[in-house]
Amino acid sequence: MAYLIRDGVAVYYEVYGQGPTVLLTHGFAATGRMWSDQIDLLARGRQVVLWDMRGHGRTDSPADQSEYSESATVADMAGILDAVGADRAIIGGHSLGGYMSLAFHRLHRQKVTALLLCGTGPGYRKDDARDQWNAVARKMGDDIERKGLNHITKFSVEMRPNDHKSAAGLAKAARGMLTQRDAAVIDSLATISVPTFISVGSKDAGYLTGTQYLSKKIAGAQYAVIDGAGHAANVDHPKAFNEALSGFLDSKLGSAGS
Repeated sequence: MAYLIRDGVAVYYEVYGQGPTVLLTHGFAATGRMWSDQIDLLARGRQVVLWDMRGHGRTDSPADQSEYSESATVADMAGILDAVGADRAIIGGHSLGGYMSLAFHRLHRQKVTALLLCGTGPGYRKDDARDQWNAVARKMGDDIERKGLNHITKFSVEMRPNDHKSAAGLAKAARGMLTQRDAAVIDSLATISVPTFISVGSKDAGYLTGTQYLSKKIAGAQYAVIDGAGHAANVDHPKAFNEALSGFLDSKLGSAGS
């Protein structure tokens, strides 16, 4: 375990194995531990890096709302790669973490060797759809701040109240990181040429359409639907998820390629 100090914010991360780097980003209200069942698979000949986003887990929860943003998250990701000595990496994430992975690719294309997009969507091109999403995200933040961390258990299995230090920090993350500002990410999909793995649980109704859209817009993407799984397919059905991910790694990258 280690911390990256960036602009006074302590960002927690963990490193497993050696070799080409894989950076995994969790979803909203989860932490890096949601990838526990994937460490053994991915660390065979690779360096696996898990981390906690701002307001989550062991990472600091800054008091200033402006320190929670897409740009700050992408910069944290780049800083972690620098800290572990990785010029390039497989970049992967779940839900919000998948969206941030796409945002990272948009700004740091030369650093990305492959993408792993799990239970995520591409964002919104139309302002009205984005406004609706943002209203939901802000309400979620307000509810967490008012009702406390136990409120997150109603959403998905990877969201564990005891993993977090601050309901206020998580609420700020919802307002600043879960909300979206523009269509830059969805507009960048055509620029993706690296091998891409897209997965979704068959019961994850909220993200089936989004992942299908990604699979059509990203050239050559490999798409896996994990039967019987919900939003966090890698947590719900880790064996089936790992089999699908292993197949992608072997066919697109070689058993331990980058």
